[in-house]
This record gives sequence, structure tokens and C-alpha cells, in this order.
Amino acid sequence: MAQQIERNQEATIYIGNLDDRCSESLVWELMLQAGPVVNVHLPKDRVTQTHQSYGFVEFLTEEDADYAIKIMNQVRLYGKPIRVNKATSDKKNLDVGATLFIGNLDPEVDEKMLYDTFSAFGLIVHTPKISRDPETGGVKGFGFISFDNFESADAAIDAMEGQYLMNKQITVSYAFKKDGKGEKHGSAAERLLAAEARKNVQMPNRLYSGGPAMAPAIGATSVYAGGVRPPPPPPPMGGPAGYPNMVYTSQQYPAWQ
Repeated sequence: MAQQIERNQEATIYIGNLDDRCSESLVWELMLQAGPVVNVHLPKDRVTQTHQSYGFVEFLTEEDADYAIKIMNQVRLYGKPIRVNKATSDKKNLDVGATLFIGNLDPEVDEKMLYDTFSAFGLIVHTPKISRDPETGGVKGFGFISFDNFESADAAIDAMEGQYLMNKQITVSYAFKKDGKGEKHGSAAERLLAAEARKNVQMPNRLYSGGPAMAPAIGATSVYAGGVRPPPPPPPMGGPAGYPNMVYTSQQYPAWQ
């Protein structure tokens, strides 16, 4: 059974504009110059099995990831300048720990489908993360969703636990925390801290105002927490090259299990 532990997204960078000849091993060797690498993933087209000109690199620490962004952006690989960046720090203010573990996923489920399904319950603060096999790119059967409040997460659990997504009955529960102490998100203490934080921190109300409107999940009504429009969804796995300037805040990375 897979461990329900979320990954370290803050130590993960997005790398784009990759030449077709680039491989995961080449990217790994390049990024090792910035610091210890935990995982490299280049999403592949399901039919051709070629990568889509972008990928994700998880470092051991956030400092290593920041250093990689500074020294690797615009480095040329096979004559093409690569793009290296990370998710905006503004999202940290929205992440209160309302992170859910989505289990028993059908192999055909991707990040966009998770987003489309769960965005009806509230603002998703990070792009959904699906754990994948580093060699085949295949879905391992679980992923993570993070909301900006526990009310949205609770509603998602109540509505989606035991429901069918594609051809499999999924499980939805709070994910284990990254500290390894066996505690799950959603505790009374965590909810109290989140409530206090919302009193003291002004939540941004125009963070994604320029993004396209999202269609709600089938059979659900879109309710945007705080009136904030959610971020645009990630492209399908077989989507076009060139990815928005934000990083998958899931995985894809077996180290996030």
C-alpha cells in the first residue's frame, strides 16, 4: 500500500524548452551541478513515448532548487536555451495544510482530470500532484490535492470518497504530513492555526484574475473560496510543449510517496 505522504514541492523546479534529444539522465547530470537531485521526470507522450519538451526536477532542499534557478536558466542544451523556474511564492500564503490524498486512481487519470474534478469544492492552491513511475511515466495509483481552507477539503472528502473516477472507485482522505511522525493533515490544532492565520493575513483576491474561467466538474457547482478564481489547469500529458511558468506541485515524483 502506498504511503500517503506529500512531496516537497518547494524543492522542485520546472525545466522547459528541452530539445528532443534530452533525456532524464542528461538533465539529472546537468542539475547535479546545482545540488543533490532527488528525482527527475520528463512527462512522455502516451503514444510516441517521447518527452514533451518540459520536465520537473526535485532537489534535496529548497536552497538547492533556488540555486539551480539562478545558474541554470537560459543554459543551452543542444543549442536551445532552457527555461528554469519555480512556483510563485505568493501561493505559500494560501497553503494552510488542507492537503488530501487521492488513492486508487485509474491509470488514465492525469493532473488535469484531478483539477477539473476537485476544483468545484474550492480554490486549489497548487497544481495537483500524481505520483508516477520514473522509468515508464505511468501513474502509480495515487496523488495529492491542496486547498486553501479545510472547509473545501472536508467537502471534497464528503462528496468524493468512494466515488468512481474513470473506472475505479477512489479513496479521499487527508494526507500524512511530511515530517514523518505519522500525523495527518486536518487536525484540530492545524485548523486553529489556519483560522488564526486567516485573521492576520490578507488573502489575495486578484492572484489569478487574468486566468481563463474554469468549467465545473460534472454534477458539481463551482464555488471559489474567497471569490478567488483558481489557477488554470495543467495541460494533458500529451499536451503541447511549453508549459506555464508554474511547477507541478505533484507528482509525478516517486520521492513524494
